[in-house]
Amino acid sequence: MSNSGMTYSVFTKPWNLSMDELGEKVSKLGFDGIELPVRPGFAVTPEEIKEKLPEAVKTLAKYGVKITSVAGNTDELTISACGDNGISLIRTMVYVGEENYLEVEARTQKQYEELIPLLDKHGVKLGLQNHCDAFVCNAMGIKHLIEKFDPKYIGAVWDCAHNALNGEDPEMGLDIVWSHLCMINFKNAYWKVMNGPESDITVWQHYWTTGKRGRADWARIAANLKKRNWSGTLCITNEYSDEANTDKWIAEDIAYAKSLFE
Repeated sequence: MSNSGMTYSVFTKPWNLSMDELGEKVSKLGFDGIELPVRPGFAVTPEEIKEKLPEAVKTLAKYGVKITSVAGNTDELTISACGDNGISLIRTMVYVGEENYLEVEARTQKQYEELIPLLDKHGVKLGLQNHCDAFVCNAMGIKHLIEKFDPKYIGAVWDCAHNALNGEDPEMGLDIVWSHLCMINFKNAYWKVMNGPESDITVWQHYWTTGKRGRADWARIAANLKKRNWSGTLCITNEYSDEANTDKWIAEDIAYAKSLFE
């Protein structure tokens, strides 16, 4: 943990490395922990989580790195494995797609209600993250879906980049999710025009960039969080459209984030 009381974590999806390689890498970058993807093709898969997660925790600890959260399934196997290994947060998102939004919301709430006994038994929390496009996409969407639940079990993972892409001011977004806030995702992006002025209709696409260069004002957000005396896990999600320079950009972003809080 840093002097500010903040725990700096990084989503390791871009680095499909062994646990030793991963621990050494993120430690040298200055992170306290990681968000571990438990997905097919990674070091810890959903099917092998019971066997592989304890090994991952033990190996990373040699480098002073802990698993602050898991990006994975919300089934009993995953929840129990996280609880057994001292990992208190599973990050999740809700995809709506072409379905009716409110029907998806109601179905998800029912699923969460059924998970409460398992979360309570294993000491694990679900963290719902906002995501642009066809997901539950903004702070009010998170709030409306989870406000009925005890934040001990269901929390909000507020993602400042997706928030900005959807045009929501950060102060407003934080106000909305504050009662359930359990982690903050720091990344950045902007809408990029993909065709020329000669086109009949403008085509836009989101472009993932560094902390200093997108629509989410990290300095403004940090100032607001300091005003609220917030300390917790700040996860830099390590997503860049310029994937070839990921290592360069993540080093820049962790240094910038720390400069804003310490």
